[in-house]
Amino acid sequence: MIVPAGLFVASLVALIAAFVVPGWADLVILAAPCTLAAAYILCRQFLARPREFLARPRALVSRPRTPPPPPLVIDGSNVMHWRDNVADIAVVRDVVLALTSRGYAPGVAFDANAGYLISGRYMNERAFSEMLGLPVSRILVVGKGTPADPVILSAARDLSARIVTNDRYRDWAADHPEVATPGHLIRGGYRDGALWLDLDGPGDTAPATRPAPAQAS
Repeated sequence: MIVPAGLFVASLVALIAAFVVPGWADLVILAAPCTLAAAYILCRQFLARPREFLARPRALVSRPRTPPPPPLVIDGSNVMHWRDNVADIAVVRDVVLALTSRGYAPGVAFDANAGYLISGRYMNERAFSEMLGLPVSRILVVGKGTPADPVILSAARDLSARIVTNDRYRDWAADHPEVATPGHLIRGGYRDGALWLDLDGPGDTAPATRPAPAQAS
């Protein structure tokens, strides 16, 4: 738009000079058409700008983002016993991978003795973070002598999150009646070597991972 504007100004000045300066009357023959032409081009460009905006691809127009899935809290001390009722951090890792592959950003909470059950020593948040591949901020190891269940329930309530566990928290149901809400507690386990999670509601136990292929004997 800069070039037509400059042409319009120059033509307008020349047109005024043709009327004001003695002897320049013939200049009006050139200046008048140029002024009109420049004004026409400016009007066309100005009016075309709204149409150009509307013609842009929809991807350039701001649109509401799809809200992320609700947060989930994994009861690590419960989940790590899902396979053969033996403490195994690999089970928690399987659950974390299954959830992250579906777009969730889970947090994991452990009892203070979880490290002893897994490795024979106390393990803090950083140790579990390295084993699970999660940020330290998403790991919680409950303090010694503190029951983990009410901490997990309170954290889930504060985050408006569901809990991945096979525990029913019956001892805490009076203070946390949401545990009786269908779908609030997400069950899981292994079936034919494959992890399943009841993410989509009661009774839906679709596999979270595919079973490993059988090896030929």
